[in-house]
Amino acid sequence: MHPAIRLRLSVMMFLQFCVWGSWYVTLSTYLSAIHFSDVSIGGIYSTVNWGAILAPVIAGMLADRFFPAQIVMGVLHLLGAAILWWISTITDSTTFFWTLLLYSICFMPTLGLANAVSFHQMSDPGRQFPGVRVLGSIGWIVVGLIVGYGAPAVLGHSIENTNLPLRFGAILSLAMGLYCLTLPHTPPGNAGKRPSLFQALGLETLAYMKDRSFAIFTLGSLLICIPLSFYYSFANQFLNESGMQNAAGKMTFGQMSEVVFLFLIPFFFVRLGVKKMLLVGMFAWVARYVLFALGNNGSLVALLYAGIILHGVCFDFFFVTGQIYVDNTVQRTQRASAQGFIHVVTYGVGQLIGTWAAGFVVDHYAYAQDAATRHQWEAIWTVPAVMAIVVAVLFMLFFKDPPRMAAGVS
Repeated sequence: MHPAIRLRLSVMMFLQFCVWGSWYVTLSTYLSAIHFSDVSIGGIYSTVNWGAILAPVIAGMLADRFFPAQIVMGVLHLLGAAILWWISTITDSTTFFWTLLLYSICFMPTLGLANAVSFHQMSDPGRQFPGVRVLGSIGWIVVGLIVGYGAPAVLGHSIENTNLPLRFGAILSLAMGLYCLTLPHTPPGNAGKRPSLFQALGLETLAYMKDRSFAIFTLGSLLICIPLSFYYSFANQFLNESGMQNAAGKMTFGQMSEVVFLFLIPFFFVRLGVKKMLLVGMFAWVARYVLFALGNNGSLVALLYAGIILHGVCFDFFFVTGQIYVDNTVQRTQRASAQGFIHVVTYGVGQLIGTWAAGFVVDHYAYAQDAATRHQWEAIWTVPAVMAIVVAVLFMLFFKDPPRMAAGVS
């Protein structure tokens, strides 16, 4: 791959995750500040999961059949910019839900499209893609530092409980949309073929459910994503209510950890195998929630930082290892379809259930006795910790580590 192409793809990944990270982390804090109920906040976060479910359909119908991927991605980001700015003006929870759902339907397909544009330009994706994809994590870190530290330094106050992150995201989405139109040409891979909903959702992968280990992996992935959603939906609100300053900026320690462990995955994979790697990821989520339950912004603030930094283990050991497992399990011709299927199962169905469950749990433990602390967070974090440990134990008992993968052979 030519260095100039690598640079252009790296900028694309950087901006892609800047757009998402600009508003997603702080959204629950803002919605709480404008007096949305916790159930409504959980429901609003579920729009991203609905977008993940529909993303393969949209990408499959448009970029795979009719239009170049970079053009589809550019148009979706431009539409998203207008919608995200509109969202920043909405204060009714029902309207906010439906409008953010519309935005998510535009944004979530661009994640897969960014990968498609990258792969089309690479001669050796297995070797070249990680170096480009890591710029996405760096983009999330940079935008988190801007929201958490940069903006308060300029404006003199935190913006995490305002609509400014949404408007910042809209501006970034506009820039990303225009940039996409300059990306290298990526023609539709299945031009002229009849669109198939069955293939778009990766449902061909259901044939592999006859294999017990793959079925348990799929079910375990879905179930573990339910407690995972508690972190994505409410961690920023929790840290702000705990009194942590510049919480969004400090949450980027998690992405920094993710970058480090991403490079360590091959080292651990060869030595541990897929089952132990997945279990480490699952139990890391348990540990994170226990740390959050026990920590505070005073003498035990180190526990909160430890929970944030565990993100690298939580994310990489589970999601990245899962992608490797799928890639090694299915036939080469069905790998893309299978990865799409697991994406729908985890980011779609699993986290969809999880965001709603989180909303109900957080609402159940809400109180208004103290204006600074409005939730019983110790009890809240105990719930996903228990859920995660149950799933992890069941997975440990029933999932069989494939011998070939346990030896680290891909």
